[in-house]
Amino acid sequence: MTSPALDRFIVEAAARSRVHSLAADRVLALAPLMLDLIEDAESFLEPQHYRSDPEGYTRNLIRDDPDHGLSLYALVWRPGQWTPVHDHGSWGVVGIVEGVLEERSYLRVSPEGGDQDIDLVRGGLQLLTRGAVTSFVPNPDHIHVTGVPAERARAVSLHLYGRTMKDFNIYDVAARTRRRVQVAHNES
Repeated sequence: MTSPALDRFIVEAAARSRVHSLAADRVLALAPLMLDLIEDAESFLEPQHYRSDPEGYTRNLIRDDPDHGLSLYALVWRPGQWTPVHDHGSWGVVGIVEGVLEERSYLRVSPEGGDQDIDLVRGGLQLLTRGAVTSFVPNPDHIHVTGVPAERARAVSLHLYGRTMKDFNIYDVAARTRRRVQVAHNES
């Protein structure tokens, strides 16, 4: 699959990513590119990028560029679908193509280190509407839960990560633990 808008985005994202070594500088440089990309989403999103599953949100790989440490996914969220509480272990830039995506942040209030005795408190909330762009950096963790409440319509979002997103940490808030899990995606 090729598209001038998508090809330009990948080339420019790789170039800007190389120039900026700090994650915060990278997302600052890449967010305007994501804004342009979501405006052109109809020119490159194909039916397979809208695949969904009644069992949970769906990750559809659009482009994987391990040489530049980038991966781009279309995530499809049906009403009532949520991620677990998680972090990515990477920076990321997200753009909303359709619907309203909700992000609920968590703050770690226990000392850093280890996968046990992790105390999290709920933080802020963002309602990300069509056309919105947001970003995150590990600080050292960007812990959140993302999804669509049952009373809202489907949402579709584009996610650019600073690595191939094959795994991430999920948190059990009540048990005060985290563990690394493999995450699946659909190939395009």
